[in-house]
Amino acid sequence: MTPRTAAYDRAVTADPQSLVPVRGPAAADPRLVDAPLLRAARGEAVRHTPVWFMRQAGRSLPEYRALRQGVGMLESCRRPDLVTEITLQPVRRHGVDAAIFFSDIVVPVAAVGLGIDIVPGVGPVVADPIRSDADLHRLPDLTPEHIPDIAESVRLLVAELGGTPLIGFAGAPFTLASYLIEGGPSRTHVKTKALMHGDPELWNALCAKLAQISTAFLKVQVEAGASAVQLFDSWAGALSRADYERHVRPHSAAVLDAVGRLGVPRIHFGVGTGELLVSMAQAGADVVGVDYRVGLGEAITRLGGRYAVQGNLDPALLFAPWAALERETRRILAEGGAAPGHLFNLGHGVLPETDPDVLTRLVALVHEASTRE
Repeated sequence: MTPRTAAYDRAVTADPQSLVPVRGPAAADPRLVDAPLLRAARGEAVRHTPVWFMRQAGRSLPEYRALRQGVGMLESCRRPDLVTEITLQPVRRHGVDAAIFFSDIVVPVAAVGLGIDIVPGVGPVVADPIRSDADLHRLPDLTPEHIPDIAESVRLLVAELGGTPLIGFAGAPFTLASYLIEGGPSRTHVKTKALMHGDPELWNALCAKLAQISTAFLKVQVEAGASAVQLFDSWAGALSRADYERHVRPHSAAVLDAVGRLGVPRIHFGVGTGELLVSMAQAGADVVGVDYRVGLGEAITRLGGRYAVQGNLDPALLFAPWAALERETRRILAEGGAAPGHLFNLGHGVLPETDPDVLTRLVALVHEASTRE
């Protein structure tokens, strides 16, 4: 039997009119206006540095592994009872300052009918990759009617979270395009780059379509009550700055601009993107995610001190002795103080082998070390 939250049980028996989407954090719960994560994202004073972790909900938690047993990833992302419970697990356990909506970047493209699966140990695999104009016609616009379960999951979560913000989730056009063109994960992105340069018209048409899909996916989450969003461009670090600015940034900017009109903070994150930080900020970020390959202080300098930042503890340090982990945490907190706002996070996702108790202890340390009188 799949565990269900109280919110789930209430919602499935409620009158449909009671599930009308709300807009913005204050409409969901007035306490969110002063939530540390949202204040930091807006560059406002906070009582302590907020902390959450990418992949905080997932394989590092025994309760997650038990819940997911025998259930595929895509199915897990489309069942409101599972999404709600999985998203809440790290909030209960660790006391983090935000929940991240449990999903996967390929969920919206699967929702519009593209043949895609998430293969354990491999990642997203596309049965028939998109590499021609004819292929592009297999990718329709995403509408709310494709994903009613996503809106329901968000509403259930907002009801359970109260004053804890929920961060919406979507993949950026470039990273999505890479999966769809390559047919799965790639270290070199050879086919993606070849199409980008060899057929820029098709490239831009594909990325524009993916920008629409990501925008619609985020909009559904925000209108159902998500208080902030993060756009993941996991593979953008494979690009030169010139290629990013010419071929990629306009499409990410389209997503971030559309979401910005909804009045929620926008976090923009990529892996290996130290050379792209300024460009990613200029795409429309309120908060720039910094991975662990560049020092947080250096990142703030590159950004001219104009943007809030998120990051950037190396996930591998969660396996180090506590003294080393504490030292690095305090250094990052000190460097983050130079930015208008700082959201403490890892420089990438929680590794599956991570001891959950270390994460819980780290949250307490961040709160204690950063508390303002």
